[in-house]
Order: sequence, then structure tokens, then C-alpha cells
Amino acid sequence: MPTLCIAAAQSISSPGDLAANIERHCAFAHSAAAAGVELLLFPELSLSGYEPDLVAECVVDPAGDALEPLRILARRHNMVLILGAPLASADERPHIGAIVLFADGSHATYHKRHLHSGEERWASPGSADAASFPLHDQRFALAICADTGHAEHAAAAAATGASLYLAGVLISERGYAVDSDQLQGYASTHGYGVLMANHGGPSGGYMSAGRSAFWSPEGQLIGATPGPGEGLLIVRGQQGGNWSTELLAL
Repeated sequence: MPTLCIAAAQSISSPGDLAANIERHCAFAHSAAAAGVELLLFPELSLSGYEPDLVAECVVDPAGDALEPLRILARRHNMVLILGAPLASADERPHIGAIVLFADGSHATYHKRHLHSGEERWASPGSADAASFPLHDQRFALAICADTGHAEHAAAAAATGASLYLAGVLISERGYAVDSDQLQGYASTHGYGVLMANHGGPSGGYMSAGRSAFWSPEGQLIGATPGPGEGLLIVRGQQGGNWSTELLAL
């Protein structure tokens, strides 16, 4: 089984500034590519920031020109990029979404299925219980923050055949212990690796805990960033074991 190299981008978002955030995402992608990363996961709403008053103005077209710099990098470096973004919905409240940019130039999206209490005032929930996509001979399933608080979401991801559960989040210090314990439990219960990318700084009035992390399919914490601040958590290994992590500051 080939060795994977995936990473969590612990980034800091400029509130509502799509252009600045795309530029910062490109910097992360360049650094990740230099380290041999094949898949790079960003936090929840990384392209806009977790900004309830701004997200409706920051809806991203996954096929639009604004993302072309990131599509170019995905193709050039044969890398999958998973971006957090507000996405259009059937009403005035956007989805909290993830955009997957593949190396062949195609893209896919996922809409947050389970909203956090209060998010229903400015966001629409997704309808799909799970979404997973191929990565070599494996599959990765996506989760966005409050999704991870629902055991049925993790189970639905496992039912797709996913060997990796990738969660873009905004978790504060207050919620970190409970949320990380749940993610660790999903890893051991379902036998998949769990990668969590948290914000590196405050967003929407929340102080992020940072501490992006990876748990092995046995539920072992392999590595985490030490706290807030920008950086890459790079994970190397394979489904059978031999996982390791590396921290790269930006």
C-alpha cells in the first residue's frame, strides 16, 4: 500500500476578504507542495472567515475565476485542495461548504449537514449525510465542524468506504477537549484516519484553540500543532500503520 502524505493547513482568515485569503491559501499550497503533500485540508469557512454577518457577501463559485490561482496550483503539484467557503443554496442563506479542487482540474463540493445551534439564522444545512472522494486507492470523507458532534455523520462517512475522515473546523479552547475526544473515538470505532484542520487565530469573535491534529485508524493521537498560530501539520503513513507527523511553520 503506497504511503500517503496529507496535511492540515492551520490558517488565519482575513474577515470577508476573499482575495487576501486566496493569496494566503496559495502560500500554504506552495509550502505543502514543497513538502510532498498530496492533499491539503483547510479550516471551516477558511476563504471568508467564520463571519456570520459577512458570509452572504462572500459566496464562492467553485468554478469561478477567483479560484483559478488555486486550481493552477492543484494541477501543477498534483495536489487535492479542500477549501472552506460559503456556497450558494436555494435560498438567501448560503451553505457552509467545502470545495474540493482535484489535480485534473475538476472540482466537487460538500455542504455542512449538521449546523451548530444559531447557524440556522444565517446558513442552510446540506442534505447529504456524507460525501467521500477517491485518493489513490483510498477514499476521504468530509466533515465540517458541528458535523463531528453527530455520531451518525461519522458512521455515514464510514459506510461510503472512507479510510480518512477530514474535518475542517473552528473549535475554541472551551470546546476542544470534547470535540477532539469525539474525533479520536470515531477513528478507533470506524478504523479510519482522522485529520482535523482548525483555524490558527480568532474568527467571528471566537478564539480558536488551534491544535490541528491527526489520529490513526487505531485511535492514537499521532501529532498536533501546539496551539494557535499558522502552520502545516503534515501527516505521512498508510492504512496499515507507520504514521508520523511533521510541523511546518509559515
